Amino acid sequence: MAKQAMEPQASERIRSRDLSWPFWPIVPIYPYGKRRTLRQEVVKDTIWTFEQLQGILYVVVPIRMTVVKLRAGGLLVYAPVAPTPECTRLLQELIDVHGEIKYVILPTVSGVEHKVFVAPFARKFSSAQVYVAAHQWSYPINLPLTWLGFPKQRTHLLPPHSSDVPFGDEFDYASLGPIDLGLGPFEEVALFHRQTHTLLVTDTIISIPEDPPAILQLDPYPLLFHAKDRAEDAIEDNPENRRKGWQRIALFSFYFRPSALETLRVGQSLRNAFRAAERSAKSYFGILPWQWKEDWRRSFEILRGGGRIFVAPILQRLILNRDPQATLRWVDTAIEWNFKRIIPCHFDSPLASDPQQFRHAFAFLEPGRDRAQYNLPEEDFELLSNLENTLNKRGIVPPSKV
Repeated sequence: MAKQAMEPQASERIRSRDLSWPFWPIVPIYPYGKRRTLRQEVVKDTIWTFEQLQGILYVVVPIRMTVVKLRAGGLLVYAPVAPTPECTRLLQELIDVHGEIKYVILPTVSGVEHKVFVAPFARKFSSAQVYVAAHQWSYPINLPLTWLGFPKQRTHLLPPHSSDVPFGDEFDYASLGPIDLGLGPFEEVALFHRQTHTLLVTDTIISIPEDPPAILQLDPYPLLFHAKDRAEDAIEDNPENRRKGWQRIALFSFYFRPSALETLRVGQSLRNAFRAAERSAKSYFGILPWQWKEDWRRSFEILRGGGRIFVAPILQRLILNRDPQATLRWVDTAIEWNFKRIIPCHFDSPLASDPQQFRHAFAFLEPGRDRAQYNLPEEDFELLSNLENTLNKRGIVPPSKV
């Protein structure tokens, strides 16, 4: 399935105030108060994605919402992103042609990076009914949704069956969870659009592109920062460095401390910083507390697996293995829908995939599974395994059932 190109939006036409996201202090992560938005048409006149980016320490990845045209007119929005003026304008162009936003779906209960946008988005589009995954919670205090800014009269918990919602004539959905994680549950709602055979998921399934996504290319500094081998290296913008930086960002994103990374002692990092080519606040004053091993690219290729779909390591090791039976029941429901493409909220999209590939991605939960079949080296799970052991010993999370 060929991917359609991102719609051109010349940077010279984008004013700073068009990118403004004033609520960034609620979740203070990069790019803070200025967010670009890219719109992509996935299915002509029917499905569009809107991408922004977010991350920590320049480990930035796409975050995506999906907009679907309803047969009777109007739009459904899955997993809203920040309603900046630019994003709102791009949405208004669709509204002018296809009708108002009728439904907004929050498909997760624990993903603060998704939840934080929903209330401002719903208030921006005041005709929309808001449907949220049923077992919502907040930390450190479990507050009602209205206290988090959700409009009281227009916010509804998703019922167990799609036949009980007004968009059920076009969509099926299934909730994964709630899976008890101690502090709060994990839950994700997969949404299936029957007309286009498209499955929408949030965090469970991803695929990694070899080259950096278009949204990261608009401001390549995070890519170039992570392309440096040493603190002394100058920032140099070229396609190879952009690709190199992206592949290292992917390793950081999934493993946090991949085996291809060597952590430097504090003293060595500081000495290197004095020799750094750039020592501004933007470059963290030249401090680069790690260095990559020569074979780091092999680790990326193993993780990417030729672009296959898979479940992120953190979900494999810390979340879905807490309730493998519930997860596999959810998977079995989803594969009955006979989808042809998947649109996740992160990394690559759209993904040409089918139920068989989807089912295989979750086979690590089955008894007697062999992790080697996923080509994910156990040494890359070291940090996640140590974290799991610590959480288990302190009784913060329930033990794995795999």
